[in-house]
Amino acid sequence: MTEVRARRNRALSPATFTTVVIGGLVLAAAAGWSSLLLVVQGRVIPGWGVSAALLVAVLVFRWAFTRRRRRDGTSPLGLPRKQAEWARRTSALLIVTAVLGTVLEATADLLVSAEYHVLHPEGPEGCTAVVRETSFLVIGDGEVFAVGRAGLAFGTAGSWTVDDGYRPVEEGAYELDWGEEAGALRIIGTITDPVVRSDMDGIDCWW
Repeated sequence: MTEVRARRNRALSPATFTTVVIGGLVLAAAAGWSSLLLVVQGRVIPGWGVSAALLVAVLVFRWAFTRRRRRDGTSPLGLPRKQAEWARRTSALLIVTAVLGTVLEATADLLVSAEYHVLHPEGPEGCTAVVRETSFLVIGDGEVFAVGRAGLAFGTAGSWTVDDGYRPVEEGAYELDWGEEAGALRIIGTITDPVVRSDMDGIDCWW
């Protein structure tokens, strides 16, 4: 092995590589099964989208690393046999978990025709309200997320149900007011499509 190749392999040890891959797959699996939201330049990426992107990135990284080691004539993982077997099994389990979560959540969004809306104006310190509206049969549901300055939301800050599949946020039938620390979202139904359930907390970006 040439000196250049030796330096390249030392740049990322097998143990570090395995840690990065397992860590990335854990994040992908968690994102696929959570209420995570990511907002990038005004565009909303749901948790299943974040999971899919992480999964692809980790798999490409793993493929590139193992391909380079094979080309350099070294073991793909460079770990003791038991550790390599554990890494392969753990990776396979996490990949299946991430794929399953991504597919199920994406299918759920498709079945209920989910739409995401970034509301304006922003609140204190860049806090943003993002709404997910869905409709299925004669019921319309909505959820609001508090998206912090980093563009991430962890869980919902409130939800509601409207009769007859009505989507009030899409129609602009809402009021958003910000206080010094949190925001309040009021959903407005109609006479024929009233709000039949509302469970709203303050929109507070605590992170």
